[in-house]
Amino acid sequence: MKSAFITLLMLVSAAACAHPHSFIEMKTELLAEGDTFTGLKMNWTMDEITSADLLYDAGDAKPGSEVWKKLAAEVMANVLGQHYFTEVWHNGQRVKFLNLPKAYSLARSGNKAVLEFILPLADPPQLAGQRFEMLTFDPTYFVDMTYSDARALSLPPSLQARCAFALQTPEPDSGLKQYALSLDKADAPPEQMDLGRQFAQKVTLTCH
Repeated sequence: MKSAFITLLMLVSAAACAHPHSFIEMKTELLAEGDTFTGLKMNWTMDEITSADLLYDAGDAKPGSEVWKKLAAEVMANVLGQHYFTEVWHNGQRVKFLNLPKAYSLARSGNKAVLEFILPLADPPQLAGQRFEMLTFDPTYFVDMTYSDARALSLPPSLQARCAFALQTPEPDSGLKQYALSLDKADAPPEQMDLGRQFAQKVTLTCH
């Protein structure tokens, strides 16, 4: 199974040979209505090499123009094909998402492309006294998707006094790291291995 990001980002041949080939720095904001967890506002900044073709196609188009809207729709379609590359867990059950985002956009930030979208929950749960776990990753680990630190996770002002995010970054063993490094651009790890999950950061949301 090849990552949807291969199609999504049209990676250039100059990409590095070892996994991962691309890097996305993430920011996430919790969205809520009262005490109801309604979704996540996600901001993904792609590395310069990954961004190159998208920015070339955009050319000198102004932000919000039809060119940017078309590129955003193409990228978002691939993200949706992988269920937003995101899992949210509550009480041992996976939380379902709506099939379409409520809003999305693609923009330029210097030499990088930035995708922003709202991931809506299909059956919004209550927050009081609850705990949620969230992971965002590419299963093939073709793309490394990470938060730089816990400051990349934010809460609306109304919830800051009683909810908190915690960020846990895994430490895979050296053998797994060497295996990932051994994969070249044409390789994909076995699907059942779920390689990306083993490198995925875990976000925990706790509310009282």
